[in-house]
Amino acid sequence: MISSRCLRAIYPRRKACSTPLISRCYASQATSVLPALSIVVTAGTSFPYDTHFASLIQRKKDDGSYRVFRNVNRLAETFPWAHSADESYLVNLRMGSNPKVLSARHTVLDKYGACSGGSRNISDHNQFAVALEDTIADLYSKPAALCFTSGYNANENSLKILGSVLPNCVFFSDELNHSSLIAGTQHSRAPKFIFKHNDLVDLESKLASVPNDVPKIICFESIYSMCGTVGPIEEICDLAERYGAMTFLDEVHAAGLYGSRGSGVAEHLDFEAHQQGRPTGTVLDRIDVISGALGKGYGTMGGYIAGSEQLIDTVRSFSHGFIFTTALPPALLAGARAAIDFQVQYPQERMQLRRNVRQLKAQLRELGFPVIENGSHIVPLVVGDAELCKRAADMLFDEFRIYVQPINAPSTAVGEERLRIAPTARHTAEHQEYLVNALLSVWKSLSLKWIHDWRRESSRLFHRREFSAIPPLWTDKQLEI
Repeated sequence: MISSRCLRAIYPRRKACSTPLISRCYASQATSVLPALSIVVTAGTSFPYDTHFASLIQRKKDDGSYRVFRNVNRLAETFPWAHSADESYLVNLRMGSNPKVLSARHTVLDKYGACSGGSRNISDHNQFAVALEDTIADLYSKPAALCFTSGYNANENSLKILGSVLPNCVFFSDELNHSSLIAGTQHSRAPKFIFKHNDLVDLESKLASVPNDVPKIICFESIYSMCGTVGPIEEICDLAERYGAMTFLDEVHAAGLYGSRGSGVAEHLDFEAHQQGRPTGTVLDRIDVISGALGKGYGTMGGYIAGSEQLIDTVRSFSHGFIFTTALPPALLAGARAAIDFQVQYPQERMQLRRNVRQLKAQLRELGFPVIENGSHIVPLVVGDAELCKRAADMLFDEFRIYVQPINAPSTAVGEERLRIAPTARHTAEHQEYLVNALLSVWKSLSLKWIHDWRRESSRLFHRREFSAIPPLWTDKQLEI
């Protein structure tokens, strides 16, 4: 048992910022999940807990934002297919399994078993954890790395502890940041500015309002998963250096998909330099902390951060979310390392992915679908209504055997609900043609809006500067076209 005195020593209370500094900071990005419901409680009776919970759920069902988890079972040998709960038919899937990853996991599983059994702090700091962290550090050309059980945990716990141990630290957070980044800044109890999405002028004005000697952290993403926009990484590094701020870059939706070695967008911006083994002075080299996930582009499980030895050791030593959490099993660690090694050695799959994305986006644009323009691999199709979005996804699944997840609030703003499509390298031209024809049928059947409808309504999604037509990150030369 750890005493409260010991806990305070590990995780000290924050000293309050000066009043002028706090007054300049915005409120948190999400202060309340839902407004309170009115529940009548008769005097002398207990609070009706289940009735209250049922009312909350019913409200989500009424506004169309209730989430139903579809039973999808990936088939390793017949990528990109999966079967539904009763195995009655197949559905088209966007992710699959890699034989090298499966082989690495099977080998370690047979020798070391299925579980870890404890935290890294007690009994499960092993060769596989060390090897994976060394591999991640090398991937990002950083001195050290640290693994977590998920990308969410990596972001939340790292930002929480950094904002807590840096005296009077102030966060600067993009308005479209992922929930994990928001949670980390909130739980640190540090004051925070929220700057407009990818708006460098707004960010600089906020940075300039805080003295240079005050610790600052700019947290942002390389690719924003709901709209596919790409963060202005190099320009944010310029501002960070000018105003004495640290940079915390989330590469979760880019890891394994961009760069000559597959580490993400920061590497991709200096593609040739990294290809030639010259990381010093690159954009990637200028980033202070990079976070990523192993469960997306790398197809396994877990999350990580990479940075300086001192920073990584601080998170390792002070973060309760790391110290008191059961470690990832050895087989998962081995599989993750094999996945990274594969991506470093074989760039052909991510190159083919980009070719597929180009082809699909071109087809959808030509037919007038409301595609949010971006330079990434993500293909967002705006529906604009939660119920219609769910019906569109259900039609694709039930009538065409295509699995596409509807994205509703709170993942996106109300009125901007969308289908988010992410092609893979293994989807063929025939697969994509089938998808386009299915989408045509769904759009016509449900009388969904086309791009000209949205533009006529002056939708911000199709008029804002950051959503205007921009070139893709991958060039013809990089794709060997």
